[in-house]
Order: sequence, then structure tokens, then C-alpha cells
Amino acid sequence: MNGKKILFVSSELVPYLPENQVSLMSYEAPRMVNSNGGQIRIFMPRYGNINERRHQLHEVIRLSGMNLVINDMDMPLIIKVASIPRERIQVYFIDNDEYFKRKATFADAEGNLFPDNDERAIFFAKGVVETVKKLNWSPDIIHVHGWMASLLPLYLREYYSDEPLFADSKIVTSVYDRGYEGALDGKMINKITFDGIKEEQIASLTTPDYNNLLKVAVDYSDAVILASEEISEDLKNHIANLSKPVLPYVSLQEAEEAYTNFYKTEVLK
Repeated sequence: MNGKKILFVSSELVPYLPENQVSLMSYEAPRMVNSNGGQIRIFMPRYGNINERRHQLHEVIRLSGMNLVINDMDMPLIIKVASIPRERIQVYFIDNDEYFKRKATFADAEGNLFPDNDERAIFFAKGVVETVKKLNWSPDIIHVHGWMASLLPLYLREYYSDEPLFADSKIVTSVYDRGYEGALDGKMINKITFDGIKEEQIASLTTPDYNNLLKVAVDYSDAVILASEEISEDLKNHIANLSKPVLPYVSLQEAEEAYTNFYKTEVLK
């Protein structure tokens, strides 16, 4: 991976959020690339339950200040940054008071999904791309983890299709069994078509449940990693019919070699 640039975009990441399959692999995959001579950038949302003082987050003024249009509303983009000390890895946080100030990640205290999770996902996808553009950093691979990040492949390939910075970037989506119950806002498809993306390209989002959201992510990716041992048959069958490189599930102990080989021989070939 020497000198290769890999952008990691994740819903969750340790040590900023509790450890689970998504947050742990979102940390381990960049660490592997970093230790093998690759260049990395990591992006995640700045949820309100992340302790800014403890993790020493600070705003990057030169990257903040832009407004992103979400469903015909101007939403200010704030960029914060922190470092994971023992790995010397820098993490960029996408922030906005309306979407991410609340003291929780995806759901309220009763376990109900936030009604604007669809808009939060759109804002996150656009915010990542606009920030990477400001950094003028052209990644060889963009690796997506977690459902809050799953609109990024669609937006990169459609909304930002003319952006030269990503012209040669390959997109990898890791598919986990850790999703959400129920569905996001039923008007999600309208909010995406507002950005000029054709409805037939995202027809599955008429019902924006976890499986359908991940189907859109893998449809617009160049390769797929099965990151959980158990994936729904519906998703597995959809992925199998795509004729794209797929890395089957491997344990954390096997991941460094498997992911590195997959990046080099299947994604960057």
C-alpha cells in the first residue's frame, strides 16, 4: 500500500463511539493501511455524544463555513479534527448544529430512529466530498463503512460525477449486519431526486430500509467487502448478482492480509 491514498468514510469509529463491529473495523482498516505505508484520511459525523474536550476536537476554520443545500435548505458545514494519539491518525468530523448536536447517534432514548436521519446521511455524504475537495486530496480508494455513510457512493458517481478529483477513485463498501430496524423517512427518495439524481436510479429507496440503502451503496461501488459473518440473504443475493469483486468475511486476525491483498489485486487492478 506504499504511497496509496485511501479515504475512509464511516458512520462510527472507536475511540469516539462505543466498540461494535462497524466502529472497530473502521479503526482497524485505516490502522492497517497506515502501518503498511499508505496515506489515509478518515471522516465520520460529529455526533453530540462525542466528548469534544476528552478527545480534543477543534474546528478547522479554513475548511468550515460552507453551506450545503439539503432538500432546498441551506445547512452550514462545520469541520472539526482530532487525532488518535497512539496511532498518529487524524480524524475529520462533519458537523452541523441542526443535525448532529443532539446527544445521541441514530435514535432517541426510546430507541426511535431520528426522523431526519435521511437528511443527516445526505449532509454527511456531501460534507465529506466538499471537504476532500478543499483539501485537494485525490484518493486512490474510498472505503465506506456503516449505513450513515452509505449514500457516498451514489453521490460521488452521480451528483459529483464531473469532479476530476475523484475521476480515478475506486469505491469499496463494507457490508455489515449492524443496521437499523424499520425505515428512514418515506420522503427520502424525493430529497435525493431534488439533487438531480433520477428516481429510477434509486427506486429501491421508495422503502428506505437498511437492506435497500445498502443495495444502493453497493450498486455504485466498484468492490464489496462482507464485513459480518451473517448478512441477510436478500443483500447477499443482490451483491452476488452484481459481478463485482467481493471479499468474503474474514476474522479480524486475518483482515490485514486479506484487505491489503483485496485492495491491491481486485480494487486497484
